[in-house]
Amino acid sequence: MKWFRRRRTDPAPQRDPAEAAAEFWRGWADLLPTVSAALGDAEPNRVENDLCELVAVVHPELHFSLERGQRSIYALVISGQEDPRLRPFTDAWKAAAPPDDAIWEFHDSVPPVPDPTEVTVNLGVHRIPLADVRVAVQVDEAEGVVDVAVHHPKLAELDPAAREALTYLPLDATLGERLAAERLRRVETADAEPQGSIGLLELRGIVRGLDYSADRDQH
Repeated sequence: MKWFRRRRTDPAPQRDPAEAAAEFWRGWADLLPTVSAALGDAEPNRVENDLCELVAVVHPELHFSLERGQRSIYALVISGQEDPRLRPFTDAWKAAAPPDDAIWEFHDSVPPVPDPTEVTVNLGVHRIPLADVRVAVQVDEAEGVVDVAVHHPKLAELDPAAREALTYLPLDATLGERLAAERLRRVETADAEPQGSIGLLELRGIVRGLDYSADRDQH
């Protein structure tokens, strides 16, 4: 996953989220043949600048990435990284999106991958299989949240920025950005494998169980 955001130094103008979203989708329709050609040639970098400018129409602090889709061939992900100030803009963008089809699907937060244990990420010179991630979990059922400590055998070999990435990236891959933000309270890095630790798919089951319980209690 490679994230992009437009660099700017001038203050962002205040816009109506619905108007900004409508302008984005008009621009997307115009740009789509160029995007499709670049992806077909396996050269997404050809359209990175154009897409940065287009996403900035919605809000300049949003990030985006082009991914392989889960149901479609490609996915466009636009994320406010769970910043509540940006939620109205991502909500409006998603609400105005065309229906997913065989070619494109659209996400307003990072979705979970189908099986995080099959994912290998590159952090500097290191190739990190997420299957080796172990997580210590403490559940606060009263609050409906979980505290976690994340361990991987290669953590000791990584610089601080890569250690932080290897702490949070498996959680987003497992739960998706939005569920992780809602249900994970405290996240720590564990240098040694914690006693009683579990794998990422077990973590997913626990957290989704909390989410299901919360939805059931509301009804």
